[in-house]
Amino acid sequence: MDRVLFGDNQFFGVNHMSEEKARAQSMRFQDLQAIIDVLDAAYAEGIRTFMCTTHDRMADICDHFRANPAKYPDYQFYPCMPYAHKYANAVTENGMIEALRMFLPQDGAVGAMLKGGLALANKDIEVIMQLLIDAEMKMFHGLKTPVIFMQNVITDLLLGLGMKQTLRIFHDHVRSKYGAEPGYITMNVPLLLDVLDELGIDNPIVCANINKIGFRMSGGIATYENAIAQRRFRPVAMSVLASGAISPRAAIEYVCGQPRIESIVFGASSRSNIRQTKALIDELSVAPA
Repeated sequence: MDRVLFGDNQFFGVNHMSEEKARAQSMRFQDLQAIIDVLDAAYAEGIRTFMCTTHDRMADICDHFRANPAKYPDYQFYPCMPYAHKYANAVTENGMIEALRMFLPQDGAVGAMLKGGLALANKDIEVIMQLLIDAEMKMFHGLKTPVIFMQNVITDLLLGLGMKQTLRIFHDHVRSKYGAEPGYITMNVPLLLDVLDELGIDNPIVCANINKIGFRMSGGIATYENAIAQRRFRPVAMSVLASGAISPRAAIEYVCGQPRIESIVFGASSRSNIRQTKALIDELSVAPA
């Protein structure tokens, strides 16, 4: 994986500290070109990987990159799925079975399965999971997607429900269908690592909040530091700035001081902020021994 990944929260009105800032960003990036301008600025600063949700608007962004392959010859996407809000809204408005019908093909065996109701659908969770992954991946066709992540809202829900095997289904389908590395985003690294070990998933890619104040780090800083130092996995650090609660240099210095963190993902809205963060990561990163 690249050392520096660019995230998309700022484009879709996500800010964990300020609703006002989130609304302002959402208004600013209603225009697709405004998003492309920021991605181009990140590209100009040497960032070649976009770690993004499967928000509906991503389809237009993907269209832009497909239409300009010569401009971005080495660009790659790390899709993070599902974009939970669209599924939650569909379930709230239409119910579970009708929501599944909205996102899954209606012909053949799948249509027959859904007509049988949720009781039957529960028996076919592997098929449903695979089809939902395929539905989310359609917008990325023809683009490089070497790593595909499961979003934390689903990862942690499955952990909480004890549906461990579903994580394995995701792992196997991402590898076999897309030739990609599966990744998992979580708010509870120690628990997830225990479950993945149990499932026989070796050296997984795990993305989590890692920052010096313990912002949204279930189990606490010491637990995460021990896991990073001692357990076999490939850590990706997000929320390193704790949504602006930590100064950039202090935040990056802490994360770069943790052994074995492979990648750092951050979002920014201006080229100056992108340049500053990228330069700090480059400066403070220590080459592995």
